[in-house]
Amino acid sequence: MTRASDLPLLPLPSFRVDGKRALITGAGRGIGLAAASVLAEAGAHVTLVARTAGEIEAAAAAICERGQSAEALVLDVTDLDATKRALAAREVFDVLINNAGRNRPALLEDVTVEDFDQIFSLNVRAAFFLAREVGLRLVAEKRRGSIINLSSQMGHVGAARRSVYCASKHAVEGFTKAMAVELGPHGVRVNSIGPTFLETPMTESFWSDGAFRDEVLKKIKLRRIGTLDDVTGAILFLASDASALMTGSALMLDGGWTAD
Repeated sequence: MTRASDLPLLPLPSFRVDGKRALITGAGRGIGLAAASVLAEAGAHVTLVARTAGEIEAAAAAICERGQSAEALVLDVTDLDATKRALAAREVFDVLINNAGRNRPALLEDVTVEDFDQIFSLNVRAAFFLAREVGLRLVAEKRRGSIINLSSQMGHVGAARRSVYCASKHAVEGFTKAMAVELGPHGVRVNSIGPTFLETPMTESFWSDGAFRDEVLKKIKLRRIGTLDDVTGAILFLASDASALMTGSALMLDGGWTAD
């Protein structure tokens, strides 16, 4: 008879990130701020990045007042030279939350070259080179790490008025997989997160349009708009060793939008 003590019971996986250094872009509000708060609470030192000081300095101070470790870094990540200098002047980051992004919804005939360039400059160009910088630094210092690219459900489907945004997020999905192939042998994991529409201060104006809200809810199989709480668990999972065998993957938080 098998004794209970002989059964191969496993311990609870750890979602802690104690001692890790996390860099979060677009950290002044929304997903970025939520990610910084949760990672700090889970034990990481968080560096909050944004172009302007006010929000990230207040957020870093609030995290420190809570007894955790945080700092603000004022930086425009579309300035690749400034970004490279800023990272070189700091210790290596174990976790990157590549969150900064923008969208300018427009029908195809109304998309301008400026719209295209602005969206791709931040969503693709800046995100790519920041991920590369963090990833290659980890390789050079022989450290494992996790790069988490904030993509979107729109990186897997198409939608009216979002042709350029969809193109940018499909690109993010592509370089996420390619980087995972190159960095994986060095212990650096690269994954993406694809949220659906969320209730955040930045999206408040969307929901005043009842027809748009109804259209969105028809596509979300769970029949509700997402919240920041729906995203932070996935971020913590990918940042922690609980996801140690996961790389090159797209973690969908779309309420079933892309299921059909």
